[in-house]
Amino acid sequence: MSTDEFARIAAELARGRAADLVRQAEEETFVRRFVPEERLILLGGGHIAAPLCAMGAMLDFAVTVVDDRPEFASGQRFPAAAQVICDSFVHAIGALAIRSTDYVCVITRGHRWDRDCLRAILGGVQPTYLGLISSHHRAAALLGLLVEEGSNEKAVGAIHAPIGLRIGALTPAEIAVSICAELVAHRRALPTREKVAGLLAQTNTDPAFLRFMAEDSGPKALLLVLSSTGSTPVKSGAIMAVDAYGRSYGTIGGGCGEAEAMRQARGMIGTGKTRVLTVDMDGDPSGEDDLVCGGTMRVLIEDVQ
Repeated sequence: MSTDEFARIAAELARGRAADLVRQAEEETFVRRFVPEERLILLGGGHIAAPLCAMGAMLDFAVTVVDDRPEFASGQRFPAAAQVICDSFVHAIGALAIRSTDYVCVITRGHRWDRDCLRAILGGVQPTYLGLISSHHRAAALLGLLVEEGSNEKAVGAIHAPIGLRIGALTPAEIAVSICAELVAHRRALPTREKVAGLLAQTNTDPAFLRFMAEDSGPKALLLVLSSTGSTPVKSGAIMAVDAYGRSYGTIGGGCGEAEAMRQARGMIGTGKTRVLTVDMDGDPSGEDDLVCGGTMRVLIEDVQ
């Protein structure tokens, strides 16, 4: 394996296309898919938007924040955002050209702006997720009005309102957690668009990992989880890299299991070899090295030339 493979993957992702890393191990074919970032559009830059933007970026969303107030549409206010737009909500929605893969949260400062946003969105391509921050009573009244005005009843019924999972959230940060939990639940409930033999479960892209693999020409080793059983901290497709100095990018779960895999990976750097390591995470309940998680992982370790 060479860094050229990861340069190709990075280039495909930059074009908005998924890219596959195909590996052979123990007479099996494994496909580690890297998917482009999904857009999370926050319509409203108020107090909830700040923690929601930060958490959304941590969840591999490319976050766009829109507000018509310059003091709220600020890059300094949203350092994790991919884009911050100061414009009217309706004009910004048109310019953003909502896609079917987008996640949109309507979290404006008032009923009038909520209504304008939903009217504009319902008149075009529907995002995969559309949520509205509101009370139950206010949401029912607004959604009923939209149907009366002629909006598609099915599309209106798909709006998550009130937004977020019910976790008893009170503070802006807690509300952001409840929204992010709903975003993840929606993402994981989506049907697999394409069935590929050997496709591994995790498809996220860690930008630091990918930059290291695509741009750093120094010696390194790749670690890729091929399968897992039991309550392992990660599932198949978890991926990381380590160099001869012990610097690591990405993770295959942390703890003693990852440490042992990294130790063996560092020993393989420069050898040109590949091996599959079985990591037993059940441990001995009476021992000092008791592990938090359990189960077993098969990890491909490969020298990167």
